[in-house]
Amino acid sequence: MTDPVFFAPSRRYTAGEVANLTGASLLDAAQAEIAIEALAPANEGGDGALVFVDGKRNFALMQSLRAAAVLCPADFATKAPPGIAVLMHPRPQQAFAMVGRLLFPHAATPGPMTGETGISAHAFVDPSAHIEEGAIVEAGAVIGPGVSIGSGTVIAPHAVVGRSCQIGRDGFVGPGASIQYALVGNRVIIHGGARIGQDGFGFVGGAKGPERVPQIGRVIIQDDVEIGSNSTVDRGAMSDTIIGQGTKIDNLVQIAHNVRIGRNCIIAGLSGISGSVVVGDNVTMGGGVGLADHLTIGPGAKLAARSGFM
Repeated sequence: MTDPVFFAPSRRYTAGEVANLTGASLLDAAQAEIAIEALAPANEGGDGALVFVDGKRNFALMQSLRAAAVLCPADFATKAPPGIAVLMHPRPQQAFAMVGRLLFPHAATPGPMTGETGISAHAFVDPSAHIEEGAIVEAGAVIGPGVSIGSGTVIAPHAVVGRSCQIGRDGFVGPGASIQYALVGNRVIIHGGARIGQDGFGFVGGAKGPERVPQIGRVIIQDDVEIGSNSTVDRGAMSDTIIGQGTKIDNLVQIAHNVRIGRNCIIAGLSGISGSVVVGDNVTMGGGVGLADHLTIGPGAKLAARSGFM
């Protein structure tokens, strides 16, 4: 069995370049030419690797580092072994992520799974769909009537985009995902198996059992949103379900009809948000959070994993 390298570095960076790009300060300017061509956790490191150390519980790692360079707070700097370029930064992990995006740009955004360009001969695209030049529709994808897809967006194999949906530019719709009754902004990533725009869970009691309430709203996904694999976003009953700009949603998250999520929120896996909940900007939810219907979560709130609110 071969051992493929899925993500090769774009090029080498020097410690001095990393300092300039991230705003870090080099402890020793003489180490500015040390080469960095890999990322690694601090407890592993390796030749040519950049690592980061942050937080008191990780302080002990500094003395046993084996790496080309380390990003760390200023008060950790003198504890690194000789020969390691020390890059002092108030937010080491944020700087580390920035370098990661430069070293491995193809890992930062999903791309075509088959290597195809343009519209595959094995995709179904309705003649009335408008697909901008530079978009990619891979084999097995289904694009319905009246759909609009922007340049740079990738529709992966067996994804389905239903009639009249609009998807902006430079986005990604993963394999087996489905989108219906939705407007999707630019640079939106929807991972494989996600379900967007199906009818919400709306029923009322009737003489013969539950009776369906028609769901005639939409899903609005603003720019720079990411939705994880096998997550679901139901369309609104009468008003729209809205996911605000920059929000990141993990795998296996349920978002019910009429929910309005603000900007730059983080929602971890297995969380469930019931109908008509309003979530403010910059809210963080740990894994498995449950929100009952019609709640309002204020801006900047942090909800612990497995917590429930009614």
